[in-house]
Amino acid sequence: MLDPKLIRNELDSVAKQLQRRGMALDVVRLQQLENQRRELQDKMQALQNQRNQHAKKVGQAKAQGGDVQTLLLEVKELGDTLSETENQFNLVQSELNQMLALIPNIPHESVPVGKDETENKVLRTWGDVKNFNFTPKDHVDLGAKLGMDFELAAKLSGARFVVLRGKLAKLQRALARFMLDLHIEQHGYQEISVPFLVNANTLFGTGQLPKMREDIFAINPEDSYFLIPTSEVCLANLVADTIIEVNQLPLKFVSHSHCFRSEAGSYGKDTRGMIRQHQFEKVELVQIVEPEKSYDALEELTKHAEMVLQKLELPYRVVALCTGDLGFAAAKTYDLEVWLPSQNCYREISSCSNTEAFQARRMKARFRHPVTGKPELVHTLNGSGLAVGRTLVAILENYQDAEGRIHIPKALQPYMNCDVMSL
Repeated sequence: MLDPKLIRNELDSVAKQLQRRGMALDVVRLQQLENQRRELQDKMQALQNQRNQHAKKVGQAKAQGGDVQTLLLEVKELGDTLSETENQFNLVQSELNQMLALIPNIPHESVPVGKDETENKVLRTWGDVKNFNFTPKDHVDLGAKLGMDFELAAKLSGARFVVLRGKLAKLQRALARFMLDLHIEQHGYQEISVPFLVNANTLFGTGQLPKMREDIFAINPEDSYFLIPTSEVCLANLVADTIIEVNQLPLKFVSHSHCFRSEAGSYGKDTRGMIRQHQFEKVELVQIVEPEKSYDALEELTKHAEMVLQKLELPYRVVALCTGDLGFAAAKTYDLEVWLPSQNCYREISSCSNTEAFQARRMKARFRHPVTGKPELVHTLNGSGLAVGRTLVAILENYQDAEGRIHIPKALQPYMNCDVMSL
């Protein structure tokens, strides 16, 4: 959430900055609500002062043995007026809060301006794209012989699910273990095991609610529990409603979890295979840092995610998202895109974002400033390190041979106890 003071004092500037990401802020309605809020707040303060003064007069009159009935009636009338004004104030504040909750983060000045993903900026590429001397198969055809079953998953659950058997199930488990070990042992993250069910307040804290409600699975009619769309939701909220001592920062968390998304708005996209699923596995990275260190942390976190691809020797590129493609809470995002031979293009496998204080303000996550001693908002960052299913897809396609065998990357061989996977 943006700072309400910033919106109150610099509304036109905020609106202009949000135009960079294609959002037309309703400045007129926001200004109307803010004016009403201030007027009602001033009125409440005046009524409270008047009621207090009349209450003193009642006490004085009683002490002097005078008639207090008229004064008591005036106190009651002031109380009724104050109660009515408070109700009006609460209605205005509620509408204002609803509007503020739907305003996305302001893009960092370094984010390229653009309308959508076609205007993202490629920053660098890594690895050589393999030239096959045969027509490479996609992961669905390769996986069919190795234990990838979409028909059985459809029977069990429906579309956009998969069952993995035997060696493929082991490969998925090996990938998650490899990623966790790398981030814990070499990058200094603390492993966290998180719940897969969270409440609405937790999702609000990281910005998934109310904006992205249609993409989240609720498990009961009361919407009291939701399936997590990413473990970022839990990891970031570990510091909600807390004041962290500065010597504890940075905090670096990693978690392997299942993730659940309705994929609303993706009808017809990536209907074949494992690219876009309702349920998938992901290793998530979250950092909690001091504000002045957050953009250095973004570069570090991105390199941590890149290291997974480098150790697996998978060709990829790093892309800076333009303003029109930024996620709701992000001030700046780098996407990592891995090469998929069957599609002859790069596909997203990780997003690494700095949300600055946007999530922290919603979560009330603060640290104690070492100079002033006062609580200030932390900055939060998150990134996939990596999406496990998409990494599995990339390995199948990039490490296939003409016989349909899958050669195991060297970094994974200790986890798989083999160097080739075949039927």
